Amino acid sequence: MQSDGSKSIKETLQPVLKTLRDLSEVHRGDPESLLMLLRDLEALHRDIQDGAFRESLPEDRQKLFGLLKTMERSGGWPYIPRLQLRTFIDLLEQGPADMAA
Repeated sequence: MQSDGSKSIKETLQPVLKTLRDLSEVHRGDPESLLMLLRDLEALHRDIQDGAFRESLPEDRQKLFGLLKTMERSGGWPYIPRLQLRTFIDLLEQGPADMAA
């Protein structure tokens, strides 16, 4: 959905993911190298989560709720099981007076 003609993130990411999959195949049987790859991927995940993603979260409660609903429908947050995400959404649906009780 890029209006400026640039590639979508999914299109840009596909060759990178292929490279990472190929790399993991090349190192099949080498647990130390695969562990390093996993650690680097986890560090990248944390960097994106704690940086760009967190900064891009909506400040408006309704928009945040909409994003959470979309996440829940599409399989949840990468490290949050669907049930926990559903519980979080339910808490957001409660009004402030309901939460104080």
